[in-house]
Amino acid sequence: MANSKQTLHAVATAGAAKLPAAAARQHQVAVAGATGRMGHMLIEAIRASDDCRLAGALDIEASPALGNDAAAFLGHASGVPVTADLQIALAHAGVLIDFTRPEGTLAHLAACRARGVKMVIGTTGFGDAHKRQIAEAAKDIAIVLAPNMSVGVNVTLKLLELAAKALATGYDIEVIEAHHRHKVDAPSGTALKMGEVLAAALGRDLKECGVFAREGVTGEREPSSIGFSTIRGGDIVGDHTVLFAGTGERIEITHKASSRATYAQGSLRAVRFLAGRDKGLFDMFDVLGLR
Repeated sequence: MANSKQTLHAVATAGAAKLPAAAARQHQVAVAGATGRMGHMLIEAIRASDDCRLAGALDIEASPALGNDAAAFLGHASGVPVTADLQIALAHAGVLIDFTRPEGTLAHLAACRARGVKMVIGTTGFGDAHKRQIAEAAKDIAIVLAPNMSVGVNVTLKLLELAAKALATGYDIEVIEAHHRHKVDAPSGTALKMGEVLAAALGRDLKECGVFAREGVTGEREPSSIGFSTIRGGDIVGDHTVLFAGTGERIEITHKASSRATYAQGSLRAVRFLAGRDKGLFDMFDVLGLR
């Protein structure tokens, strides 16, 4: 095992000039959180892609998979070892896809900015100060930042924008989301993005009109509020529903994810979008031409 790990390490640190010509024409992609559920889905999607190549696999120091081939779970040898060394993971990468946690992503951001590596960020839970850091880094590198990389979710966001404008009066708006038991932030980044889109379409500020908890005697519902409800349990990949409740009718716009594959495919579309851009901050509306 030690010898095989040493061999993989040598492959990872070999000069970029030694890459085959065909590989050099592909998008060279590194994956953060490479041994997690989303990391595995991304690696599988990259392997199945015609124009992307796995160039780095990053994980935490405590990962038992360090030194192993990043595609071993697929029964495939990619020649890319899982590493906790950020410099090794980024050595050949043009883009880093990151679905980890805010503190990890921001550390990766600094390294990518220093090396000129672009980023696709699907991490959620960022505060305003974190978002400012990302925007500042985007002055030097190109970044796609989106709380949900799913093509379907982003089309749903566009539908919500249209619905909110048409249902601006006489309808109460509630956002209901459900995720697996392991999700650590609530409401989900996607639910918050939905709230932001709804509020913007209505000329409101989500920080002022968002209601994130109800308990006890709350009084009547404020007509201009946007409510949020959160469900956590089992292995739910991600369900989001926006309810427009009027007098005599209800309209529901729902997106349900049954697999993380949709996030992986959207991430690769973001990678391709960044190919022609050197710097700037973008989101999936830019990637999909929905702006």
